[in-house]
Amino acid sequence: MSSFAQFQSSFKGDIVTPDHPDYEKAISRWASGAVRRAKIVAFVRDEHDVSHAIKYATAEKLPLAIRGGGHSVPGASSSKDGLVIDLSRFINGVRIDSAQKIAYVGGGALWEAVDNAAIKFGLATVGGTVNHTGVGGLTLGGGYGYLASEHGYTCDNLLQAKMVLANGSIVTANETENEDLFWAIRGGGSNFGVCTEFVFRLHEQRKTVYAGILAFPGPLAVESLRTLEKWLAQGFPSPKEAIILAMTRLPTPERVPAVLLVVFHNGSEVEGKNAYKDFLDLNPIDNAKEMPYELVNAVQNAGVRHGQHTYEKGASVGSYNAAVAEKLYERIVVESDARRDLRIMAGLGFLNQNKVSGVSSDATALSNRMPHLTGISSSYWDDEPGAGEKMQGARELVCRLIDVMVSGEADPEEAKNKAYGNFIGDSNIPFSRSQASFGDNYPRLQQIKKKYDPGMVFNKWYPIEPAR
Repeated sequence: MSSFAQFQSSFKGDIVTPDHPDYEKAISRWASGAVRRAKIVAFVRDEHDVSHAIKYATAEKLPLAIRGGGHSVPGASSSKDGLVIDLSRFINGVRIDSAQKIAYVGGGALWEAVDNAAIKFGLATVGGTVNHTGVGGLTLGGGYGYLASEHGYTCDNLLQAKMVLANGSIVTANETENEDLFWAIRGGGSNFGVCTEFVFRLHEQRKTVYAGILAFPGPLAVESLRTLEKWLAQGFPSPKEAIILAMTRLPTPERVPAVLLVVFHNGSEVEGKNAYKDFLDLNPIDNAKEMPYELVNAVQNAGVRHGQHTYEKGASVGSYNAAVAEKLYERIVVESDARRDLRIMAGLGFLNQNKVSGVSSDATALSNRMPHLTGISSSYWDDEPGAGEKMQGARELVCRLIDVMVSGEADPEEAKNKAYGNFIGDSNIPFSRSQASFGDNYPRLQQIKKKYDPGMVFNKWYPIEPAR
């Protein structure tokens, strides 16, 4: 019996190879440019299947990838000519313990499932701002969401994880068991194993909130950027608010340049309108309203649909500067007019920083705890013949926009290096980039990598070089 036949005989899930009728669907990803033609896609049923898959891949020297939600832009959830451990088909459930305010979440679940399950009990945790994002990637990269103002990052609400390590062993990581591993996975990415279950702390959550998009087209755009500076000076956002600022063009035939504010207030419509009164007084196109909480993380879904080509890059901006924001907006107007085949966006995320900054920078692998804005620039284009050839141009454009975004920083390069880890567009990240991103936490991550994965079986995302 061949080694592949032996693997098949011990595997309880579904195995898809290039001759399978479901192969193209099995390798599809949120970003079309992230598709890689794997040799094997292993839809695992449980942690024992994961263990078998890891052992087979390492024995056969197949490059390994882990797929949860499949949202990685550079293809971290894909493996060219390798093996993909896909958690999405069978390990995607959510169980709520309402008495203990805890959620048990499968490693292949999407945030939509978590939001829907928890809110039935008047509970929630910090999920992603796009609800078709996978729970695993967002959590392991730190996790940014509207509730972070109130409850910290997603990884700060992780209580425990069940994992399969590079040697195939199955372990639990929490504050008292494999504590070093638990520290590492809270911001250290998929460098240490396959997480088959996440256990999250839940918080009491009202059933409805005020949220939506305020659009400021044409002359209102610059005025909104200036108003934002005044709004922040008043002490906003409070722990009840979060804003995502996006500079782009409206998705209409006229492609009018505009500033969009995705607003969130964890309260009633009356309270929300009061909090955002300065912006509403500008008479924007107003799509904000009181809505069921579980719909909040779907507000942006239409603009980030599956099947587009995408390139994105992040930055960590120390504080908001309206003059820099105006320069960035002006640059986007020019760039988007020149490249009508691309949908271009640059944005900043605003949280109340008290909760996230109240955690020590060495308490978890996620080290960037200083007050900052989460910056991103991205470009989208349709999946059509020749689409892949646009990647280099899209990358150069996005990088130019990021350069403008960080132009007001004391150290622009550091601002780029400290970007939120899940806003990454490039593959083959060098160790030096990882070191710059994790800062003082990198040596400890290297020691933990040496202990749990010295052979670098897991080497996607920001790779960590094992200590020598």
